[in-house]
Amino acid sequence: MLAKVAPLKGSFMVTAIVGFLISAVWVFPKNKSWGFAFLVFFAAMFIASIISMTYSPVFPELEKGRRKK
Repeated sequence: MLAKVAPLKGSFMVTAIVGFLISAVWVFPKNKSWGFAFLVFFAAMFIASIISMTYSPVFPELEKGRRKK
């Protein structure tokens, strides 16, 4: 069973995509080690955003106000 997954904002995914593209096009050709490190970092961010989008609750604000019977 998965732990509770925190919902992330859409800007987190956009930052991951833009950072990955900038790292691949600009940083990696100039410095291979830093470029690879940034590529791995932004890929991990993208994977985290996909996991958050898939497994997080759709309406977390509705679950807070729900009463238990």
